[in-house]
Amino acid sequence: MAGLALTQLTLSHFRSHKSAKLELDGRPIAFFGANGAGKTNILEAVSLLSPGRGIRRAGADEIARSPERLGWKVKADLYSLAHQHDVETWAEHGAARQVRIDGKAASQTALGNLARIVWLAPSMDRLWLDAPEGRRRFLDRMTLSFYPNHAEASLNYEKAMRERNRLLKDQVANDAWYRALEGQMMQSGAVISLNRAATIDRLAMAQSDSDTSFPTADLALVSGADDEANDDTEAFADAMARNRHRDMAAGRTLIGPHRADFGAVYQAKNIEARLCSTGEQKALLISLVLANARALAQDFGAPPIILLDEVAAHLDANRRADLYGEICDLRAQAWLTGTDANLFESLGDRAAWYQVSDSDGTSVIDQRAPM
Repeated sequence: MAGLALTQLTLSHFRSHKSAKLELDGRPIAFFGANGAGKTNILEAVSLLSPGRGIRRAGADEIARSPERLGWKVKADLYSLAHQHDVETWAEHGAARQVRIDGKAASQTALGNLARIVWLAPSMDRLWLDAPEGRRRFLDRMTLSFYPNHAEASLNYEKAMRERNRLLKDQVANDAWYRALEGQMMQSGAVISLNRAATIDRLAMAQSDSDTSFPTADLALVSGADDEANDDTEAFADAMARNRHRDMAAGRTLIGPHRADFGAVYQAKNIEARLCSTGEQKALLISLVLANARALAQDFGAPPIILLDEVAAHLDANRRADLYGEICDLRAQAWLTGTDANLFESLGDRAAWYQVSDSDGTSVIDQRAPM
């Protein structure tokens, strides 16, 4: 059994799955079937056993199965560092998502303390080309896997910034109100910036220490504050005060960690990720997810649960075999999806195999023998 794995997963009225139950043994899991059959929905359910909005970033009211709209529930038996936990998350009739661990109400942050879950989805394929927001989110997801307090710091920062933005839009000129909010942003922003920087350092170390067939990236965090402010909390607060007139004209906060960017350079070729080929960009993303997993295996005591949605379709047979080999060497429970069972041929009996199909709008999961 892996040090961190789901041993049972139950879905109730979750998107296309009216009712489903999987019994698992810690090995990777390969799901194959036609597009639209409900494979990604399974990975999304697993992703909601961690803090945040999951692999699709959907609101709780978007997930409930139609047409019933009864709400949804994900229940799992989680084996974490030699301890078994009963974990549930659900939402009813459009209400906010709730969490229960071992029969007791819990916060989403508590999920992050219990399990580490990382993922890669097709929506991230343009990560190096699109706006900085997606790259920040990608970095923050990795950061959260190392530092569960990152979620609370981010929420506190966003809350204070929303209040500051409201004052800016209303053209309020009360210095004391701004100072109070900027002080809150300063404290939370410092935690965010330090966590991000430490994560980048940890990923760089994990890449340099590994024997991997995937490319290594030189990583950098571009500060969202004035250069002189950077990680200095007092300088950041002063920069916020100096920038108020610009912020008021824009109606929003223009500097801070919410404006930071995350960059990567393909090390072997010394080319920025945004200038690499599509295949190279994908390989860099896979490399970072694997580096994240290797670092967590050391720091947390077990590799994370890894969700890889349609990742095999972008790799040739040799690269697929390399990816599966690295996952198995890590002893990580990876959840993989693909349209064709042949994509997982090199996994063989190192994985559990499931076919997902559609039956009149309802997903059906059937276990299959390895190829």
